[in-house]
Amino acid sequence: MEFISQHPVLVAAVVKVVVLLFVVMTALAYLTWLERKVVAHIQSRWGPYYVGAHGLLQPLADGIKFLFKEDVTPPASDRLIYLLAPFLALSLALTALGLIPFGPPGVRFPNGQPVFIVSDVSIGLLFLFAITSLGVYGVALAGWSSNSKYPLLGALRSSAQMISYEVSLTVSVVGVLLLAGTLNFNHIIEGQRGYWHWLRIVPHWYIVPQIVGFLCYLTAAIAETNRVPFDLPEAETELVAGFHTEYSSFKFAMFFMAEYANMITVSCLATILFFGGWLSPFPDRWTWQLYLPGAGLLALGVYCAYDSVTEMRGLARLQLSVVTLLALGGGALCLLPGVAPVIQGPFWFTAKVLGFLFFYIWIRGTLPRFRYDQLMSFGWKLLLPVSLANLVLTAAWFAWGWVRG
Repeated sequence: MEFISQHPVLVAAVVKVVVLLFVVMTALAYLTWLERKVVAHIQSRWGPYYVGAHGLLQPLADGIKFLFKEDVTPPASDRLIYLLAPFLALSLALTALGLIPFGPPGVRFPNGQPVFIVSDVSIGLLFLFAITSLGVYGVALAGWSSNSKYPLLGALRSSAQMISYEVSLTVSVVGVLLLAGTLNFNHIIEGQRGYWHWLRIVPHWYIVPQIVGFLCYLTAAIAETNRVPFDLPEAETELVAGFHTEYSSFKFAMFFMAEYANMITVSCLATILFFGGWLSPFPDRWTWQLYLPGAGLLALGVYCAYDSVTEMRGLARLQLSVVTLLALGGGALCLLPGVAPVIQGPFWFTAKVLGFLFFYIWIRGTLPRFRYDQLMSFGWKLLLPVSLANLVLTAAWFAWGWVRG
């Protein structure tokens, strides 16, 4: 107790880091389940269904499988770098999430520390780009340390792709920085509060004047995270499996965990920069929105209860009954007067991020893969010039306003 009283900031930071890691690691596991289910429904299939109710225990089964699979290390590889590469990729992806504000800074612990922010950095966006730009080293070192031609070719292609599209991704958000006048995430979000004066029903989100920048950011983000149609580093028909060909067991899974963590990061960043972060799209005077999180969980609980009675049998019914109780209990908790206003920020932030993640999955089930020459040509000859043009026009608009003022 004496240590807690003497180091309140450190204790609060440790608690937030532990909670964030638990939530993120759980989200990574069930993001794989969500992707398999959504793509299956797009293609008129069931997807995971038999391991738990609706396949809800499939991520646990996959984790156990990876833990107990044979772990093979190529005898000619650089053993130290070969082992460190997946840890580097995953640790950098998780570190970037520590900079994301998941709710308003006004919600604080009794010791004054914000609840929904692990680290509030004044140059948060610059710091986040610095961390994510190092992710290319995990991929490059994985291919090189395997001492095999196929992973090496995959690592070279992946590095070239990530570096190329990172330039466009960075340039595409500079227009938002000109509008916000800050690199701090919380200040960027606060700058989007309210509504545009010429149309009162449209939130003051930066996507309205920066729609071109948003489209450039979204395209570059999909390519940066090696997702369809830009998943050339993992082109099975061309490179066996890309830079991670020689990896097995849990080290193989860590690369995909890093990929999903990067998907969450770029979705959070798009939410902050273009869609108002944790701000609600509705006016504050509409008090009914305070009950949306609780009502949603209660509706989910009612659906799960109906499904467990009519569709499930045996152990699956018991598992879905647990989910039902958790949903109903969480919904009742969210309706409490002291809780409802507090969770508004995380609720809207999570809803927007889930929308982007669904779009990621939808794209995978819809578009074919580019050829590598098409990918590089698109990045350098179209996406980068459009991003630069958007930046120049935004800067010219600001300069014209300054001259007139």
